[in-house]
Amino acid sequence: MTTDPRFPIGKAVLEPSLSPEKRLQHIEMLASTPAKLRAAVKGLTPQQLDTPYREGGWTVRQVIHHLPDSHMNAFIRTKLALTEDNPTIKAYDEDAFAKLGDITVPVEVSLQLLENLHQRWDVLLRAMAPADFARTFDHPERGPLTLDLNLCIYAWHGPHHVAHITALKDRMGWK
Repeated sequence: MTTDPRFPIGKAVLEPSLSPEKRLQHIEMLASTPAKLRAAVKGLTPQQLDTPYREGGWTVRQVIHHLPDSHMNAFIRTKLALTEDNPTIKAYDEDAFAKLGDITVPVEVSLQLLENLHQRWDVLLRAMAPADFARTFDHPERGPLTLDLNLCIYAWHGPHHVAHITALKDRMGWK
């Protein structure tokens, strides 16, 4: 844990190539994200959901809806890298996504979407051969990324945002 509210679990440790053991740990972290998110937001009131996790940050509601948005992109990028040679993927404006009208749907919609997406993603990752994790896609802002590196990013990304919520709950004394 850090004292920087932007990075409550620290910054991601990015490795372009993972050992089989580390890869499995990351897959398991990714698989556990939906349940941890659901537990973190259980019982929050609409007012609490509309509270920013930090000054200038997204609301808890926006964070909840952001996770499936981001992870759907990562899932599709994984599939593209597995079926094409170093495809160039599309970047997107996360802040603009977080302000679109669909953030008004109940958070349960995004919780279920994340659960279902991660179920598919977990099956895909566990079915991949070790060599598949060296496959790449080309990110227009970051350059070529391996699927191992993408796994590092998203194994961190879920707990990172869950910690935004749990840190806010701790600071506010919410149960």
